Amino acid sequence: MGVEWQMRAIRGATTVSENTVEAMREVVTELLDELENRNQFEPRDMISVTFSVTRDLDAIFPAAIARSRPGWDNVAMLDVQQMHVEGSLQRCIRFLIHAYLPASASIHHIYLRNAASLRPDWSLPQSLQTSQPAVKSKV
Repeated sequence: MGVEWQMRAIRGATTVSENTVEAMREVVTELLDELENRNQFEPRDMISVTFSVTRDLDAIFPAAIARSRPGWDNVAMLDVQQMHVEGSLQRCIRFLIHAYLPASASIHHIYLRNAASLRPDWSLPQSLQTSQPAVKSKV
């Protein structure tokens, strides 16, 4: 009997302290490292990744950072600007990933830094390190 696979969606976000290539590279790398550490899938399982950034970020495309990761260069990626809403979180980078995963696989949505306030039900406490379990979604 084979494993049942489904198309699944994984969300995540982080914030960056300043609009520089170096700062954006650091937080996108941290976000994707956490994504890969907490979810058991390979880049070849991904269908697509959409990155969105708030209007105050334009130093580099997050997809350009992701493409430098092993296996990510063949994933369809798109960068877009997040709709601006007055009073919303600033300097925020979000992703939405669609991937084929086993139907039984747990999905861990990753919300780091100030972006943890966007989805406190899915966020990792700031004091946690990668050695502790993530919050599981019901997706």
